[in-house]
Amino acid sequence: MSTGLWLAVIASALGTLLIRVVPFLWMQRRLGSDSGINNMPQWLGILGPLMIAAVLGVSIVPVNPSTISWTATAIGLLVTLLVWLRVRSLGWPVAAGVGMFGLVQVGASML
Repeated sequence: MSTGLWLAVIASALGTLLIRVVPFLWMQRRLGSDSGINNMPQWLGILGPLMIAAVLGVSIVPVNPSTISWTATAIGLLVTLLVWLRVRSLGWPVAAGVGMFGLVQVGASML
């Protein structure tokens, strides 16, 4: 692998680590011995969904833009939304959307 790719991997790993560790250490210092879910600031509960939204924003644009990839992306997003409206969780909608995206891509390549 090239040096640039290794630097990107290391930067991604450090960014992921900091996103997880910094709020944990900050809350640990802030709460001290008085730990409790009621003492958490509101923004900390919103941080997870915001990170997911940021990843979604980057993931929506296909790597190789074509009619098939845009169609697969749109169908995958629609399935994700519909499953989320039904179950109101994060796991199943993501799995369904990724699965549908893959099915459309594979189905289109077989034609």
